[in-house]
Amino acid sequence: MRILFLESDPMWIYGLPSGFCDAGHTVMVSGPLVEGSLNEMIPAFGPDLIITMGHTAEHTVQKQKMIKEYVKAAKIPHIYWATEDPGYTFTFSLPLIRTIEPDFVFTICPSRVDFYKNQQIPAAHLDFGYHSTIHFPDKADDKYKASIAIVANGYPMLYEKRPDHYRFKALRLLLSPFLEENMRIDFWGRYWDQMEPILGKKIPSEWIHGFLPYTEANKVYSSADIILGVQNHDTQVTQRTYEVLGSGGLLLTNHTTQIRRLFSPGEDLLVSDSSKKTIDLVTYYLNHPDERMRMKESGRESVKKYSYKQRADYIIHTLIGAGILSKDAECSGTGELLHYVDTLKENYEIYFIKPNDTLWSISKRYGVSVEELKQLNNLTTDLIMVNHYLKIRL
Repeated sequence: MRILFLESDPMWIYGLPSGFCDAGHTVMVSGPLVEGSLNEMIPAFGPDLIITMGHTAEHTVQKQKMIKEYVKAAKIPHIYWATEDPGYTFTFSLPLIRTIEPDFVFTICPSRVDFYKNQQIPAAHLDFGYHSTIHFPDKADDKYKASIAIVANGYPMLYEKRPDHYRFKALRLLLSPFLEENMRIDFWGRYWDQMEPILGKKIPSEWIHGFLPYTEANKVYSSADIILGVQNHDTQVTQRTYEVLGSGGLLLTNHTTQIRRLFSPGEDLLVSDSSKKTIDLVTYYLNHPDERMRMKESGRESVKKYSYKQRADYIIHTLIGAGILSKDAECSGTGELLHYVDTLKENYEIYFIKPNDTLWSISKRYGVSVEELKQLNNLTTDLIMVNHYLKIRL
């Protein structure tokens, strides 16, 4: 089967698309959706299924309308994976679904399945997973070595709106004890310099390392002795839960219902439900490296059943059961992952837009008029976006 993913964000293009490849399907990743790209991409690739997911730069209102226009015209089954539920169901997921009108919705939140069905939207639960080409054990890197580390964002802006959100209780339980004891945590991610009102104490600036590219996260998971992983809900697990374990990291996370259902605390990972236990667990396991290694190996083995190949197989099985795909969709051959921009490079000179670029500056650089660039790229305005691409010439 041929599957087209309408996405460009690194957080999404390296996971589920690769899982479908593992399952024997041919997959194309669209990259940035630009004016005119879909009406060329869909007939050129000829997908049997189109998938939209997440909340990324590819989900502006303008792009949602573009997706609906070209996907509906192509009459190809289209599914959406709602990865922002339940927190943003009403502000993002549902408005998007009503705009793009997918044939089926998968959601990471089990309780939202019946909600969508009551809205006459066919739906099923689909949890996160991990892919071993991105999240795998790597050799320790001095740049990322740490006793205790966390890869996450602080989200102070969410706290302003939802101070009662489970995430902040979970953050305080896992992080505040170390701040009180002045035990160093190495932070990767955004907004940690703004978290004093939430955590009760300012994080020393030398502990904060800032943004980490998605494809480098496994280096932290492989290099730190213990990884702190915050859960957002009692009945869901975060994507990083699977990714830390897949990378061979020792995860200390919150003692939630869903964590206990999916994994074995004390064997696959560590869980805490009190500040004292958080400190006690870290103190003990930092002093027992052999037990850390045993748990890392157990966690990595247990998480294998939650790979994105399994998620891809489940999607196909579910869509066949819903009558959206035929039984033939299960038949697979040798998987292949394609990127649309790479296929364009076979016929066009391609330029990736950098900060401060304009159509005029690019036209001068390549000796091509602005009008020629607009015509070749089906642009109706002079507006261009950083990290998008332009066809320069044949």
